Amino acid sequence: MKTKSDLQAISTLLGEALSQFAKLFQNEIDLAKAEAGEKVQQIGSAAGFFAAGAVLVIPALVMALFALSAALISAGWSQPGSYLVSAIVAGAVAGVLFAVGMNRLDARNLAPRETMRQLEKDKIIVKEMVR
Repeated sequence: MKTKSDLQAISTLLGEALSQFAKLFQNEIDLAKAEAGEKVQQIGSAAGFFAAGAVLVIPALVMALFALSAALISAGWSQPGSYLVSAIVAGAVAGVLFAVGMNRLDARNLAPRETMRQLEKDKIIVKEMVR
């Protein structure tokens, strides 16, 4: 039969366990906030690459496309054909730039890995505490 002191000890232990769990949960929230901040910075960096790529490549690409078209016309190609080839080259360059930007925004790179790993550890610790 349980005595009053046994019940008090159990309630004290349960209270301490819940207090520790609350602290652990708050730490996880803080970690998630910090990791989310890092991911926002990563997204900003990727957007910066998009913008820088767009700003820097446009003038150079236009001149290169004019030069390509002029070379094709000098080689005997028709004007529409040479401009079409130039447009296809421009599309390929744009595709590469967008692919690099999308790679930086890949969901696997943006997942809060550290928080997820820590939550798994916490789940194990809470299970141990409950036993």
